[in-house]
Amino acid sequence: MSHIAIKSLNNQTCYVDSLPSECPFCHNKITPNLISLRILERDAHLFFECPDHRNCKQTFIGYYQTQNKTHFQYNDYTSSGTILGRNFSDSIIEISNLFEKIYNQALAAEQQQLFEICGVGYRKALEFLIKDYSIKNHPTEKENIEKLLLGQCIQKYISDVNIKSVSKRAVWLGNDETHYIRKWEGKNLSDLKKLIDLTIHWIEAEVLTKSFEDEMPE
Repeated sequence: MSHIAIKSLNNQTCYVDSLPSECPFCHNKITPNLISLRILERDAHLFFECPDHRNCKQTFIGYYQTQNKTHFQYNDYTSSGTILGRNFSDSIIEISNLFEKIYNQALAAEQQQLFEICGVGYRKALEFLIKDYSIKNHPTEKENIEKLLLGQCIQKYISDVNIKSVSKRAVWLGNDETHYIRKWEGKNLSDLKKLIDLTIHWIEAEVLTKSFEDEMPE
């Protein structure tokens, strides 16, 4: 692997495998400007600046781990930067505003690389979305829906085949995030988020379809 030569203020040279590719503040793809460098015994700290001087120009520290005395491997930036939130459609928020809140807390954890806990948050967000949607469609069954396990709730109260199919699989992967031993070894957090996105998509489609059917009855 080729390395990039970096010079410190006292003319020390080190070689790094890569530079940060995204600004932790504006989240644009960048090639950062190097301001200074500090080489320690087992790692190196590189002080960077975002090159977007008009809209950002924030500074952050890149942390590198040593491969040998002169070569270093990029680990992460140490500045937390700004946390990105996700906006959901009005129809999803109307169904479950707590889903949006929990999902964005899980997303914040993921952006801070708290990978051992963010999956649990996504699993909880999914449960609120599915149960609130089930209660919306079956308001007289509210107490029963609240008490059911999520898988049982999907089986009993979700009638749309697409929502049932993807949400059931999202539960499988979400449960993996809470268990000591993973059942679905070939799947990961990204797959869980894709299944939640599909669940959202099919819920929105069903809500929109029903609204047109109500507005334009046969």
